[in-house]
Amino acid sequence: MIRTILGALVGRELDRRDGRGGAGGALFGALATRAVTRMGPLGMALGGAYVAKKAYDRRKAAKAGVAPRV
Repeated sequence: MIRTILGALVGRELDRRDGRGGAGGALFGALATRAVTRMGPLGMALGGAYVAKKAYDRRKAAKAGVAPRV
């Protein structure tokens, strides 16, 4: 269950990059879930660190009053 949630979050973060939305993020999230499964605990740590870093940067930018970098 954690890998599915992590894959969805990674897909959402990567889909936000282009700003168009759509199936691209969902597809990449599914691929990320598969990759996390194959990499084991290291993949879970890397995926979680990526999502946490993006959330941290967004929160830090919001506190500073700067528009977050997309």
